[in-house]
Amino acid sequence: MELTSEDVRDILQLLDGLPYRELTLETASFRLTLRRAADGGWTQATEVLAAPAGPASAAVEPAAPGPAPDATAAEPAAAGLLDVRAPLLGTFYRAPRPGAPPFVAVGSEVEPDTVVCIIETMKLMNSVTAGVTGTVATILAENAQFAAQGTVLMRVRPAGDER
Repeated sequence: MELTSEDVRDILQLLDGLPYRELTLETASFRLTLRRAADGGWTQATEVLAAPAGPASAAVEPAAPGPAPDATAAEPAAAGLLDVRAPLLGTFYRAPRPGAPPFVAVGSEVEPDTVVCIIETMKLMNSVTAGVTGTVATILAENAQFAAQGTVLMRVRPAGDER
């Protein structure tokens, strides 16, 4: 399932006109829960289920064409490493807030559900999980920089691969 930026805008407009206080949307790529706040705005909790290898999960398509950073061109994958890719376009953040320690660093042990970064899209903070058990081998994306959908953010050496 692919959602475009227009789809997301349509969903938000539809929600604003409904009396419901909560919506949960789940696909193979992500789970999004929206709750109406006391002021009438929306709060959200998102879990992006990153695909560690292969083509990127399609959650949102880029709204505007143009050049985008491509971490795959910057550093070729070493044998046995699995890519953690941006499942949607947005700003890549290594930490939950400015000044906080990063979610992971090179050498960090991760599990499939370990949050490794955040991608901010349309003012929504989307947690990206490792998707694999292993050790962070390299971090390719720069903090607070735009990441196109499918950009390799980091690479993980799967558990049991002692290269």
